[in-house]
Amino acid sequence: MKKVAFICVHNSCRSQMAEALGKKLAADAFQSWSAGTETKPCINQDAVRLMKQVHNIDMEKTQYSKLLCDIPAVDIVVTMGCNVQCPTLPCSHREDWGLEDPSGREDECFLATMRLIEEKVLDLRRRVKEGLL
Repeated sequence: MKKVAFICVHNSCRSQMAEALGKKLAADAFQSWSAGTETKPCINQDAVRLMKQVHNIDMEKTQYSKLLCDIPAVDIVVTMGCNVQCPTLPCSHREDWGLEDPSGREDECFLATMRLIEEKVLDLRRRVKEGLL
């Protein structure tokens, strides 16, 4: 089974949502991790609250902020749009999702980002299952 790492600078918002949605929506196609080049003491509380409301996922119970060195070797690296270069994270496929960070903004920004991540996770799932990646 493919291993996917969702990467963002602080591993506290977008990459955490992607990891959670990957585990919920694509566990039949790939294993999901998230990590960052830095960590935060906790996951973004707006992301935690809205993921719980919309997807019934409690990220605080199942996830925490991790560094790149804290995750296993992966096949696919997905950066969230923060121009993070991860030269020490080898992979066979890399793509950038170009997502703006909703941190500090209103709920609608978080919900829009969450919807985009959900669409992109489902598309990644399809491509992996079809053998395109």
